[in-house]
Amino acid sequence: MAPALQTGDWLLADPRAYTQSAPLVGDLVLVPDPRQRSRLLVKRVAEVLDDGRRLYVTGDAPEASTDSGDFGPVETSLVEGRPWFRYWPVGRIGRIR
Repeated sequence: MAPALQTGDWLLADPRAYTQSAPLVGDLVLVPDPRQRSRLLVKRVAEVLDDGRRLYVTGDAPEASTDSGDFGPVETSLVEGRPWFRYWPVGRIGRIR
């Protein structure tokens, strides 16, 4: 997700962010890694498919990202939240978009 996120960034996420409305193109989402469901991936919504039921998600650095290009669209119901704030490292604290 570089440059928005770097390895070692610690994030806060809102698990209720998408309970009232579905993610939109450009939003950051937390989705389970299809290869290891207990691991969450931070991705950006690139496209909303099927009237909001599925999302095509990508990393900000596509050449180094494992995303929908590898594992296909993600069901909107699987989105676990929206990352919104970096609290570590100290020099990078702040809202993320």
